[in-house]
Amino acid sequence: MEQNHPRPANYLVFAILTTVLCCLPTGIVSIVYANKVNTLYADGKFSEADAASKNAKTWAIVSAVIAVLGVILYFLFFAAIIASAGAF
Repeated sequence: MEQNHPRPANYLVFAILTTVLCCLPTGIVSIVYANKVNTLYADGKFSEADAASKNAKTWAIVSAVIAVLGVILYFLFFAAIIASAGAF
């Protein structure tokens, strides 16, 4: 096993936080990839571990972005309702 290759970050904490606080389906995907990182690294599959790390980070970011968009749409929806209620 090559010990010179640095262990990639697994982003497990980020994945768990985005799953709990943001978007469950994409957060679960992020957790699955995050869990693969250490296993692949220990098996000596360094390129696969790097890919799993990048996927975990990407899916956690997607989860956070979906949550932000959801909050924005939520406030826009209720702002539109309040604005239309005042029109009568």
